[in-house]
Amino acid sequence: MTQTQEPAPATPPAAGARSRTFSWTDPASLPTAALSQLSGLDQLRSMTSGEVPAPPVLHMLGLDGFEVEAGRAVALLTPQEFHYNALGTVHGGVLSMLLDTAAGSAVHSVLPAGTSYTSIDLNVKFLRPVTLASGTVRCEGTVVQRGRRTAYAEAKLTDAAGRLAAHATSSCLLFELPPPS
Repeated sequence: MTQTQEPAPATPPAAGARSRTFSWTDPASLPTAALSQLSGLDQLRSMTSGEVPAPPVLHMLGLDGFEVEAGRAVALLTPQEFHYNALGTVHGGVLSMLLDTAAGSAVHSVLPAGTSYTSIDLNVKFLRPVTLASGTVRCEGTVVQRGRRTAYAEAKLTDAAGRLAAHATSSCLLFELPPPS
């Protein structure tokens, strides 16, 4: 059975309507075979230096900065109106993406060439609302434990005043990438 839905009638933009435009690089155009020959830390450093484009999701999120070293990753984000939920605070999903990015990147930074990861879980605790008044938030992810098949990381999100706004833990499954063809 096929269902069709009529398009919603065009309505004029609401008073105060805003728009946002961003661009990204097609992930299919990235040199994935060459990147798989690099350690996770070198892959992330290539991204932070601009040698390799950042993933599209980071453009959508609107990150202000990203730092990485072995076992640690920091993502910076200035809250914007487009991050808001209906309650007038940054949506928990946006904060969760930031926490997942920092924790996952910390794990990625300790992986050898030919190894990748995927998140098994992400457990988030929201401790205070984040708004435009919070200023630039800093999300630092660190590796707590790395084994042969799994890694455990945490991420802490603080506001511009240094107050903890959210905390997350993440378990990641580690796996070998197939050899490049």
